[in-house]
Amino acid sequence: MNALILIVEDEQDILELMEYHLTKEGFETIGFLNTKHVNNALEEENVDLILMDRNLPGAEGSEFVESLRKRGMQTPVIFVSAKNKDEDIEQGFERGGDDYIAKPFSMKELILRVKAVLRRTKKLSNEGNLSYRDISLNLAARTVFIESNPIELTKLEFDLLHALIVNENVVLERDYLLENVWGGDEVYQDRTVNVAINRLKEKIDPDKSKEYIKTVRGVGYTLC
Repeated sequence: MNALILIVEDEQDILELMEYHLTKEGFETIGFLNTKHVNNALEEENVDLILMDRNLPGAEGSEFVESLRKRGMQTPVIFVSAKNKDEDIEQGFERGGDDYIAKPFSMKELILRVKAVLRRTKKLSNEGNLSYRDISLNLAARTVFIESNPIELTKLEFDLLHALIVNENVVLERDYLLENVWGGDEVYQDRTVNVAINRLKEKIDPDKSKEYIKTVRGVGYTLC
């Protein structure tokens, strides 16, 4: 299921533009011009991320988010606001924001920030599922499926695939993988990573038709 993003933005044209570009990227959206019906939406829908303006009619956006946090709401929030002084941004984070985009902004930046926060909040979760293309990881059961077919991986291979998925669009250096997957044991060397990556590739893409993992020469590995 695609991530559901709730947007609160009092300028109709900006709201529609944000919804258009997010939908184009495959996200689902719900848009509001004020905070009046946001509480109901959060209770009725499984919202993955909130994009919140601050200069809103009826309620200041960061104060509204602060009230949500006090009630235990943990949904990640990105403030999108013309309040762009250092103290405004600091206040946004103090009141419960996970990121802050100052207006004016590009839609490309918005999309990148949205993906980064969603990726980061997935990474912090210790249960549930992670997915990339047709690969699905069940973190609690430590199982892997590709197109609903189970794939047998060792603990090391599972951890390696998990590291690549939660860092999608990032090139992971061999030293990073040695530190975070192998635990920084000095016995292991770069060649260890190369061999493990090749073994993982063989298991998840035996006929080499999908090319999930790309080697960046002299640096490390990333998902295609």
